[in-house]
Amino acid sequence: MSAEAQGRALRPSKAAEHLGIGVSTFWRYAKTIPDFPRPVKLSPRCTIFFESQLNDWLASRAAAYQA
Repeated sequence: MSAEAQGRALRPSKAAEHLGIGVSTFWRYAKTIPDFPRPVKLSPRCTIFFESQLNDWLASRAAAYQA
């Protein structure tokens, strides 16, 4: 999938802010929730998450809650 299709790339702190949770909670979700979006390592010290994948995950959680 192309970068345009993935949307904006967010660093973990901005991704946590986007979801409205703390950074430590964000990393716990990434490690323990199987369907949580996977991180992309650009380099040993640079990790990103794609905003579109986070939005899709959030929408699926909302749909499951409303069902």
